[in-house]
Amino acid sequence: MEKLNRVSSGLSEKLPIKIVQFGEGNFLRAFVEYAFQKLNQEADFNAGIAVVQPIDRGLVNMINAQDGLYTLFMKGVKKGEEIQEKELISNIVKAIDPYASFQEYLALAREEELAFIISNTTEAGIEYIESDQLSMQPPVSFPAKLTVLLYERFKHFKGAADKALTIIPCELINYNSDTLKEIILKYCADWKLENEFVFWLTASCSFHNTLVDRIVPGYPKDQIEEYNSQLDYKDDLIVSAESFFLWVIEGDDKLKAKLPFGKTALDVKIVADMQPYRTRKVRILNGVHTAMVPFSMLYGNETVKETVDNAFTGDFVNKAVFEEINETLNMDKAELVSFSEEILDRFRNPFIKHLLSSIALNSISKFKVRVLPSLTGYVDIHQKLPVHLTFAFAALIRFYKGSWKGGVLPINDSEDIVSFFESLWKSDDYEKIARLTLQNTSFWDEDLTLVPGLTKAITVALEEIDANGIENGFTNFQKQINNVTQKV
Repeated sequence: MEKLNRVSSGLSEKLPIKIVQFGEGNFLRAFVEYAFQKLNQEADFNAGIAVVQPIDRGLVNMINAQDGLYTLFMKGVKKGEEIQEKELISNIVKAIDPYASFQEYLALAREEELAFIISNTTEAGIEYIESDQLSMQPPVSFPAKLTVLLYERFKHFKGAADKALTIIPCELINYNSDTLKEIILKYCADWKLENEFVFWLTASCSFHNTLVDRIVPGYPKDQIEEYNSQLDYKDDLIVSAESFFLWVIEGDDKLKAKLPFGKTALDVKIVADMQPYRTRKVRILNGVHTAMVPFSMLYGNETVKETVDNAFTGDFVNKAVFEEINETLNMDKAELVSFSEEILDRFRNPFIKHLLSSIALNSISKFKVRVLPSLTGYVDIHQKLPVHLTFAFAALIRFYKGSWKGGVLPINDSEDIVSFFESLWKSDDYEKIARLTLQNTSFWDEDLTLVPGLTKAITVALEEIDANGIENGFTNFQKQINNVTQKV
């Protein structure tokens, strides 16, 4: 079988470099390259991508060996129907290792048609390293590398406003571009770069916060023969992803004109404020993940798919989302329903085995950020406790006992949290366990015993879980707690 390259595939077109992308990993290749390929195909965008390896070891050599080509497989479920697609991605023009070829990296700044900087250097990538210097070839941190590139472009084009760049980071931190810009400006001060460059950066270049959402398992090593059987060439860079795609970018009409995603079928939202979309994702996608882990594992499920497919746990998840979480979100209700249905389709994806145990990491802090705002927000709106989220909270506390029906539960948290629950669960006083947990402000940043009825509700739920298990315990909990939830 012939190795994938541009000669063997007949793809000789040379795209102009309009995008410099920091990062060459699976996510960017399954997300950003896919998005810009759709722009090329459906909006005649005509954009090539130069990929920069952000650390001193990476995939640059493998990418160049295949002339930037690779196959993206997308699999998922939409409205109950399985979807399987594949696409040959062809918009990477070159890949550069700045540690081995710094001058080639610097030359990217002088590309006439360069317009965009994209990045995903992991959450830790947007960092300030005090020892980075302008003279280093290259500096260590991604923001310092980018500052060097921007400064070279500024000098080469003599500060021309029409050569300024649009910078769109995809790292999974909130306010990612604001953080990146702040660090770049700090390097400008450290390196005593001229005021004219700082003005060009702030007045002509634009920085855009983003939210990205797509599950990318990456190279399917366990099923590689199955994937290879669908190709008539040898591809060492196969990447797999779910079908779902969402990219939210903060921007205005100018950015919409620069990036005409409206001409494509992709779900790319260019909005003035992305925070409602981030809240929606955190509360629904991440929140349900976190809420389902304890009660679903105690019930006996092992995966997310089993949870939503099971009659009892699936109904529990549905009601937690549609009747409780969504009630707390100040967004268009039809859009929330549509998004929630998509999330549940993603959870049902038969092509991704998502173990509940893998989501259990740091569940206390995750619950505080992802679930607790929905629980307390529901109380504020309806003056009663949300039954499903409250029971899920009790299941979380029970989960941290660390054992269930003679087996060991996958507790994975900081030592102080694990020790707290080890000590707490030496008692069989459920009211004390509920009260001391809810009072622990180091967990929740507030005293949750002040939430009317919550201590009693958690106490009843813990008693029922231990006495009758998850399903029967929840049925009894609903009956017993009804008066409490109605009279908060």
